[in-house]
Amino acid sequence: MTETESNLYDVVVLGAGPVGENVADRTRAAGLTTAVVESELVGGECSYWACMPSKALLRPVIARADARRLPGLRQAVQGPLDTEAVLARRDWYTGDWTDDGQVDWLKSIGADLYRGQGRLTGPRTVSVGDRVLTARHAVVVATGTRAALPALPGLAEVRPWTSREATSARSAPGRLVVVGGGVVATEMATAWQALGSQVTLLVRGKGLLDRMEPFAGELVAEALAEAGADVRTGTSVASVTRTDGVVQVVTDTGERIEADEILFAVGRAPRTDDIGLETVGLEPGSWLAVDDSLRVDGTDWLYAVGDVNHRALLTHQGKYQARIAGAAIAARAAGTPLAQADPWSAHSATADHESVPQVVFTDPEAASVGLSLAEAEAAGHRVRAVDVDMSSVAGAGLYAEGYKGRARMVVDLEREILRGVTFVGPGVGELVHSATVAVVGQVPIARLWHAVPSYPTISEVWLRLLEAFRDN
Repeated sequence: MTETESNLYDVVVLGAGPVGENVADRTRAAGLTTAVVESELVGGECSYWACMPSKALLRPVIARADARRLPGLRQAVQGPLDTEAVLARRDWYTGDWTDDGQVDWLKSIGADLYRGQGRLTGPRTVSVGDRVLTARHAVVVATGTRAALPALPGLAEVRPWTSREATSARSAPGRLVVVGGGVVATEMATAWQALGSQVTLLVRGKGLLDRMEPFAGELVAEALAEAGADVRTGTSVASVTRTDGVVQVVTDTGERIEADEILFAVGRAPRTDDIGLETVGLEPGSWLAVDDSLRVDGTDWLYAVGDVNHRALLTHQGKYQARIAGAAIAARAAGTPLAQADPWSAHSATADHESVPQVVFTDPEAASVGLSLAEAEAAGHRVRAVDVDMSSVAGAGLYAEGYKGRARMVVDLEREILRGVTFVGPGVGELVHSATVAVVGQVPIARLWHAVPSYPTISEVWLRLLEAFRDN
């Protein structure tokens, strides 16, 4: 082997998380030779530090909360969770932070894996150590994001938690300060409060989950407070230090809070700072703007899929984009118009980025798809919000005594279709796909009456929403 080895592929993918894996799967299925470059673990952030470990931590928390709402079961689950067992199950779902299984899967589809930091060195070329990979048709950036930290003096010396430490911690800290009010902050506050930590949640804004309907954050904040967490809105961190292992937090009002650990969950930054963007005229560390085939603006060979294009920082959306990108690359490689590309990749090989579903796995769960009322109005649509108390549904009462929840659909009054739907309440994560079908499919309200929900399920909330729209 020479000191510098050159390899030619149809497609080179930077990043072997779920997004990069799905791009590779689609391009290999189309018969294109594909190389995947990964600097950490194959499977990416989702498998080891985000989706999988966080939901493994949260599932026992939610199951116990649901059980405590049922007479006949409530008394049996009054004790604390077995934190050690919960963490062991979390470790199993991460494969104890080894990626052998995912590497085997990549091999099984015929993709070649290169370990190391991949960097663009010019159009269609990527270096990985001493190797140079050249792409005939496309280079795909699927490097994801990392946690962003605020510019607080001395923060590095404090050794703060980010989402990675929060999902991989070996024990529950006695006192945990969580800074932020979004998905990571609320989910980790829910998990660690239930696993034995005393959580203080510091939120700069007026409430939690500010990208969803306001009532979502209100209900989650109420539940966190009932669970024992200290939720403080309108509060910023002015400084943070660590002395003899104890974290000292000073807020913008001068209040001092002590903790054993502090988690900053205040946003994400693209992992594009060290991938050679400057060699192709792009700014290192930037989000990458793309068209609806996920091709980077101004290029005919570079694609950015998943978090790095900033359309929706969600694994399921990234995997969806990966299927679109794979179909687009295959079509262009074959000289096929995108309109005639893989019919299973939505409408040809172009992505829908407006009807995005999301579930926040707090207690209660919050799930939404499409536009909120405020977003729909800001977009110029003539809409009306229809709200229903979910406790009015027989299935909700059977699911949990004292069920608390709320549903909203945002109706386009001109077209009589749904622009968005939001559910908040126990178990609502399983409702959001029906809403996604209705929103993405632009199903007319008149037709939704014929989608009869089974009785007695929580999904009967759909009937209550339609009745509320008709009667008002």
